[in-house]
Amino acid sequence: MSGMAGDKVRQAIAFAVAGLAAGSMPAPLEHDPVRDAALRTIAAVAGQQGWSLAVLRDVAGPEADLLFPGGVVELVEAWSDLCDRDMIEAIADTDEPRLSQRVKEALLVRLPADPAMRAGARAGFGVLASPCAGGALRRTMLRTINAIWHAAQDHSSGMTYLTKRLTLGGIYGATLLYWLARGHDAAVMDAFVERRLAGVLRFGKFKAKILGGLPGSARASAASAVG
Repeated sequence: MSGMAGDKVRQAIAFAVAGLAAGSMPAPLEHDPVRDAALRTIAAVAGQQGWSLAVLRDVAGPEADLLFPGGVVELVEAWSDLCDRDMIEAIADTDEPRLSQRVKEALLVRLPADPAMRAGARAGFGVLASPCAGGALRRTMLRTINAIWHAAQDHSSGMTYLTKRLTLGGIYGATLLYWLARGHDAAVMDAFVERRLAGVLRFGKFKAKILGGLPGSARASAASAVG
């Protein structure tokens, strides 16, 4: 992804991540085996032929567009949701005891070194970032970030729920952009995600050390200041 289209997508992803603090979780999307089968069929060729209802009819049948009454934006949004569900299923049986590593597993499954998926995603983000998409990119980002925590078997609530999703929003946004540009090498992706997570863990330990040495009232004020 390069040029004006790439800049547009990068800006849209940055806005989506920045908007996490103000957003509630979007409603779940409809899904059924027939829709999922159509999505897998078009996803295999979308990187070369694009996301459109015409392509969908060509590869999935003359009435396949009726499965997505919201048009091409719904089509791409539904594909992102399918990828989220595939990720959750793929690591459902993980025996990794560390939460950070379960998050890493989820990220790497969600953003694999698969040329067809990366090409389809690049084309899809062009659709989601368009002015007429009605906030679809932000919705897909929110769903994916929530799905990663779900896949990682984290069941936080309250402020912890929000702060974890804000933190992961920054990590996921950076990882997504890196994946779109350089995600053809699984080992390189693994190292990139490891570095991002390690940085968050180092900050968490530093924050805990600082707050741990303060009296109660000062600790509360400092915690508010550093987020």
